[in-house]
Amino acid sequence: MPGRFWSWPPYWRSSPIPNKKVEICILRLYNQTSPIRGLIKIRGLMKIQSQPTAALRKRRNALLRQLPPLQSILRGSLIERYKRCGKPGCKCADGPGHGPKYYLSVSYPGLRPQMDYVPQELYAQTAEFLANYHRAREILEAICEINRELLRRREAL
Repeated sequence: MPGRFWSWPPYWRSSPIPNKKVEICILRLYNQTSPIRGLIKIRGLMKIQSQPTAALRKRRNALLRQLPPLQSILRGSLIERYKRCGKPGCKCADGPGHGPKYYLSVSYPGLRPQMDYVPQELYAQTAEFLANYHRAREILEAICEINRELLRRREAL
């Protein structure tokens, strides 16, 4: 695929940023000093920046109280599967298969996803624990944004 790079427009080859004025405007709007920091949700950022420090601390404490219990957190994904038994006269040969059977899939860097069977009676609790994990991540991200804003203001964390 070496020919792919030669098909790019000439201004992309000469400069990594085609329009410097747009970049400066975006950086000022986001209150960033470097484009490396990535995308920021502009509505949430502007809302945080306009709030007084006391309100940010109050919001952070409220978020801490909303965290689910840490013993009720589970990372991964629930997968629903229908399996065929292989018997020629079985109903699963023509239908969707036996099931649903549920599996918890957890991915690790550099490894294949780990699959664990979830019994039917533990499905609801497992789904709740997975939802707790996603909720905790959202709350922690919001707390990090508040702490970052306090740090930017040079306030005590």
